[in-house]
Amino acid sequence: MSFSRRTPTHRKPRKHTKAALISAGSALAVAGLVAATTAAWPGASGDQGNLADAAALAGSHATASSVAPQTVQANTGQQIRGIQASALQARLRQEAQARARKAAQARAAAKAAAAAKAAAAAKAKAAQQAGQASSTPAAATPQGDPQQIAESMLGSYGWSSSQFSCLQPLWNEESGWSVTASNPTSGAYGIPQALPGSKMASAGADWQTSAATQIRWGLGYIQSTYGSPCAAWSHEQAYGWY
Repeated sequence: MSFSRRTPTHRKPRKHTKAALISAGSALAVAGLVAATTAAWPGASGDQGNLADAAALAGSHATASSVAPQTVQANTGQQIRGIQASALQARLRQEAQARARKAAQARAAAKAAAAAKAAAAAKAKAAQQAGQASSTPAAATPQGDPQQIAESMLGSYGWSSSQFSCLQPLWNEESGWSVTASNPTSGAYGIPQALPGSKMASAGADWQTSAATQIRWGLGYIQSTYGSPCAAWSHEQAYGWY
């Protein structure tokens, strides 16, 4: 019996297919594009995860040896275009946000400027009014005895000094020109015998003791009721009161 010896054969190393080489190159191309896009637009940090996922997906498909070279190239091109579109959208969003912030800052600055201008105008107006008030002299209080005070006031009511010839006997008859004259029967009070005396408070809070306040009220009463001291004196002579 004879035995034949079979010479062992050594298998040749498996060669990389053309599709595998194309797939590897495509994966490297996608990864490089992701790195370049991230470096160019660092502000689009919210989209970096999406870009990385797209790159990983492209790499996993590219390394499958069962995919035809034409299919690998088509998928890789589509993925690259998607990555570029995502990066462009991220950049546009970042620029829009920057413009919105700038517009909001401009509006706030304009509003603050308008408020400051209005405040300055109000302050200037208040200062002007205060200056006018301080420059206006206060009305001088008439001096002298009650009759002298009354005579000096006639012109402010549009009357001539001749009206004092009627006013003097009128109030001499009513009160004797006494600031504290009081009628025990009617309750009339003061030089003009106001009834009640508290009516004279409209001319001043010191109506009980001030001759000028009482005379100011009395002349106003005569003007509104009779028109002049002489008319009031004629009524007094006819009826015994005015």
